[in-house]
Amino acid sequence: MLSLTILAAYLMGAIPNGLLLARLKGIDLQKTGSGNIGATNVFRCVGKSWGIAAFLLDAVKGFVPAFVFPQLMESAPGWLGLACGVAAVAGHNWPVWLKFKGGKGVSTSAGMLLGIAPAAVGIGFAAFALTLLITRWVSLSSIVAALVVPTAYIVMEGTDNRLLAGALIVMGVLVIFKHRANIGRLLKGTEPHIFGKK
Repeated sequence: MLSLTILAAYLMGAIPNGLLLARLKGIDLQKTGSGNIGATNVFRCVGKSWGIAAFLLDAVKGFVPAFVFPQLMESAPGWLGLACGVAAVAGHNWPVWLKFKGGKGVSTSAGMLLGIAPAAVGIGFAAFALTLLITRWVSLSSIVAALVVPTAYIVMEGTDNRLLAGALIVMGVLVIFKHRANIGRLLKGTEPHIFGKK
């Protein structure tokens, strides 16, 4: 039962919300803009409201497995929420439907972490919003948030829950790794801004 629950979390995470929303507008997101199926590319190539919708839907598919799935089971182990959340993020990043070529996991990670570490996510979101307001770079804002969330959790909660602390660190590293092309463009000064003049 536990393995089926984790598999369900992966399959939920693998739903390509951004790609499906873009298709409603007749746009192939994999052949437009950066080619990424995440909310940022939807925001740039389809429209602001569509990008926000993609972000929220991707966050929900991380939150539900992490927070809701364990509550649907009797005597669920304490690690199940984390395992389901990680599975959902893996599904978003490597969806079986798209030959394992997915998004960068920022929105889904945010939703997943909101279900298991809401205070740290709140601080991470504030760091994301402040960085975005100052720089107008979503990629840099995501990288900053990926660094802030595990740091905030460890500062506030310590390392008593080593499994969760370690998972937050690994997820942060994964988000940064998925942004390696963006990091190259940032260093070259060619990374596009999400709004405003370049």
